[in-house]
Amino acid sequence: MTALASSLGEAVKAAFAAEGVDESLVRVTPSDRPDLADFQSNTALAAAKALKLNPRELAQKVAARLDGHADLKAVEVAGPGFLNLTVSDTALAARAAEVGADELTGASAVASPRRVVIDFAGPNVAKPMHVGHLRSSIIGESLKRLFRFRGDTVWGDAHFGDWGFQMGLLIVACADEGLGAPFLAEGDGPFPEETPVTLEDLERLYPAAAARAKEDPEFRDRARKATAELQGGRPGYRALWRHFVAVSRTALEREFGALGVTFDLWNGESDADPLIPDMVADLKARGLAEFDQGAWIIRVAEEGDKRELPPLLLVSSEGSAMYGTTDLATILQRRREQDFDLVLYCVDQRQSDHFEQVFRAAYKAGYATPGQLEHAANGTMNGADGKPFKTRAGGVLKLHDLITQAKDKARERLREAELGQDLSPEAFEDIAHKVAVAALKFADLSNSRTTSYVFDLDRFMSFEGKTGPYLLYQAVRIKSLLRRAEGERAAAGDIRITEPAERDLALTLDAFDQAAADAYERRGPHLVAEHAYRLAQAFSKFYAACPVMAAPDAGTRASRLALSRATLDQLETALDLLGIATPERM
Repeated sequence: MTALASSLGEAVKAAFAAEGVDESLVRVTPSDRPDLADFQSNTALAAAKALKLNPRELAQKVAARLDGHADLKAVEVAGPGFLNLTVSDTALAARAAEVGADELTGASAVASPRRVVIDFAGPNVAKPMHVGHLRSSIIGESLKRLFRFRGDTVWGDAHFGDWGFQMGLLIVACADEGLGAPFLAEGDGPFPEETPVTLEDLERLYPAAAARAKEDPEFRDRARKATAELQGGRPGYRALWRHFVAVSRTALEREFGALGVTFDLWNGESDADPLIPDMVADLKARGLAEFDQGAWIIRVAEEGDKRELPPLLLVSSEGSAMYGTTDLATILQRRREQDFDLVLYCVDQRQSDHFEQVFRAAYKAGYATPGQLEHAANGTMNGADGKPFKTRAGGVLKLHDLITQAKDKARERLREAELGQDLSPEAFEDIAHKVAVAALKFADLSNSRTTSYVFDLDRFMSFEGKTGPYLLYQAVRIKSLLRRAEGERAAAGDIRITEPAERDLALTLDAFDQAAADAYERRGPHLVAEHAYRLAQAFSKFYAACPVMAAPDAGTRASRLALSRATLDQLETALDLLGIATPERM
């Protein structure tokens, strides 16, 4: 199944090629003047000069070749050589019917599926998630869904921060508070299966221990020793560490679950740690790592760099593997376990230099080939002051508290709009949760991934304008219409396109294929969000201009019901790609 935009593009390319124009120069885009045409091509203006032709004459020759094309109602030349294309009503009706019957609701699968790992969220043991984790989590989840939707094999990996000095800090903090005594003693166990710490304990202990380590050298040295013994395999410490991980992961899964974010892998830094000794030895043996000022490094600067990139620090002068070393070992692990074609890192753009160092080192080591590692960088969610969002007191807002605020606001807005009043308390809460998540996610994903945006919960939660709640309301309205039709035994039927609002809706349905493909290529969920909004707007205009249940005849009603069903299916598909679930009622 081919989108009209694509099939017409191929036809226009062939027509220009027949006149001697290189196909790579040919462009067909939605018309800037939809009142005059559906699609346009300005290729004649760019190509005519090279061929020493008059642009309008070239456009007229191409128009003559396209005359009589089955999908076109009109081909016109305007101005100095603009080519205007108007699709036939019959072709639009057939395409809308295809969209309605298609499992992908009008989108196409990739020609060559890939094996893709998407690294996102990056939660840490003992650290509650905060608003800084929101963008990576939301964008990564959407890209995971989009890549899978288009046919790739995808693993979403949380890349759990579960190793390193912070674990040593927690161990000595537990020791000082008398928590987990059986785990702190020498010996091989057995050790208690019940956790000696709660999430509240971890969230209290870690920041206090981190602060103390900055001021207390003796405490810092004990934590370093505990870290070394943990990584060396001390049984009690390993057993205690496993409880840290389990308690933290349970809480994190709760927060991620509230946002509709899931992972296929919870691989942590600890999973890559066993690979590091052999990896470092191999890099040294192959001459890729060099000894410099007491440390082992990999030089990654390349000729032509606008500024010199510092080397990747592989092993510190103290003999410790570094953050970049773990990331490099993780790439090696993914090469062995997933044999990836692509790894996407959905991480704050402020980490760009770090990832460039790691990627170049991985290419030198042969763990990946250029282009297989990509930093899908994101901007930040900011407060009204333009800086990364914080609480009124100036602290970092926990993600759990942000979700709670959003749900409170959703309940308030639903009651103001007198929505959900006839539902049970449980059903109302479910809708409030869906509205809250839709507001947070759409506000984020409607922006380009690389740009930062200002957090404004009041605006995000509106049922009017370009918001998640508005899109949910439109979906629910279509569901209500289809339930009414079912109750009155009115069935969908063959689609007929006769009215301008029907044409606009059918053209918008056709545009989903390009939107999904562009979002995939550009790693830009905002393009799917933009399409969802345009589709909702097109349906709203259609609904106002073209009565469905009060249509003038049964055939028109059946056609408009089919258009409504196709719209709902595609709108729900687009929202699902954004990680947004739609309720049945409001």
